[in-house]
Amino acid sequence: MKQSRLTIAIFIALALGILVGWLFPDFAKNLHVLAEIFLRMVKMIIAPLLFSTLVVGIAGHGDIKSVGRLGLKTIVYFEIVTTLALVIGLGFANLFQPGEGMAALSAQNIGLNEVSTMVSSVHHTSFGQMMTDLFPTSVIQSMAEGNLLQIVVFSLFFALAICAVREKAQPVIDVLNSVTTIMFKFTEYVMFFAPIGIFGAIAYTVGSNGIEILKNYAKIICSLYTALAVFVILVLFIVCKIVKISFRGLIKAIQEPALLTFTTASSEAALPKAMTIMENFGVPKSIVGFVMPTGYTFNLDGSTLYLAMAVIFSTQLVGIHLTIEQQLVIMFALMLTSKGVAGVPRASLIVLAGTLTSFNVPILGVAILLGIDQILDMGRTTVNLIGNCVATVFIARWENEFDYEKMSNFLKNKT
Repeated sequence: MKQSRLTIAIFIALALGILVGWLFPDFAKNLHVLAEIFLRMVKMIIAPLLFSTLVVGIAGHGDIKSVGRLGLKTIVYFEIVTTLALVIGLGFANLFQPGEGMAALSAQNIGLNEVSTMVSSVHHTSFGQMMTDLFPTSVIQSMAEGNLLQIVVFSLFFALAICAVREKAQPVIDVLNSVTTIMFKFTEYVMFFAPIGIFGAIAYTVGSNGIEILKNYAKIICSLYTALAVFVILVLFIVCKIVKISFRGLIKAIQEPALLTFTTASSEAALPKAMTIMENFGVPKSIVGFVMPTGYTFNLDGSTLYLAMAVIFSTQLVGIHLTIEQQLVIMFALMLTSKGVAGVPRASLIVLAGTLTSFNVPILGVAILLGIDQILDMGRTTVNLIGNCVATVFIARWENEFDYEKMSNFLKNKT
């Protein structure tokens, strides 16, 4: 109910922001401060949230070796599928070019000289230098600067060290578990301000650029949903074919949690129901219990695809045209930065802001996307859920433990 009320408030704020920006443009131009405050609040939770969730997510399994064959197969599957999601996201971002035609907006916000400086900075950074910059000299400095990539690298090594130490590190895990719980609650408080930030962002954007800017928003939304549909058809549908299950039957089985996820743009409320359904669908409880929670850290297909498009949109917005090599570097970066913030409302905004900061790109794109993030979030989060349900079936089949007879009986009872 709380999430539903927030969703309604966000859509009301979106509509009011459009009206205010259209009818009172001069007044609306002063409302950008609301979006800036909200984005600052988002940025301040990035470092502690990412560090605590990523370390707990990895170290929480204990000894890495104990995860065994199931864990290895699961991670391999996740990385292949999320890489395909990144490739599709980058492909459609370059095809649709959603950030083109909005250069006037970026010039108003940050100035042509600053854009020129940033373009020079990005284009003269070599692949080797980008790889070197992944490793922090001081994690405190990385957190202060909001360098998401360096925080991820430090977190990975820290988690591996905890796994190696085992029992002696338990007090640290307990503390980080508490920090994670606190940061989730902290994030919840921050997201209460989302409607205010969205109102300010959309009002300022419409007031500064006219109602015609909605065409650009429509282009962004259509680009994302088209890319998500292609991913579902080319990847998830084919995965289902490989393991010889009906994709239509799977969608029919999980339609209730999928609809809940779409309407609330939250996977948390739907996760318990989805796990129960997958057990009834023929996946052993042990596999569901491992793959689904792990998937919400490492297999965010929809969010990963969206992030690829959002980063390209944000660079196009400020006149930065990335080479293929630079896009591949960012794709590798997103494979790291997209982990660890699952289940958090507006999680993709947090990751996007951190990734842009890591590559010295202004977060103007975040401010613009903020206005329609609820609409974008509904689609990408639903694909996250479907992707993880497909993953449980695939891993169960890979382990020769999927019960086809149980699936058939379940589908018959659904008809």
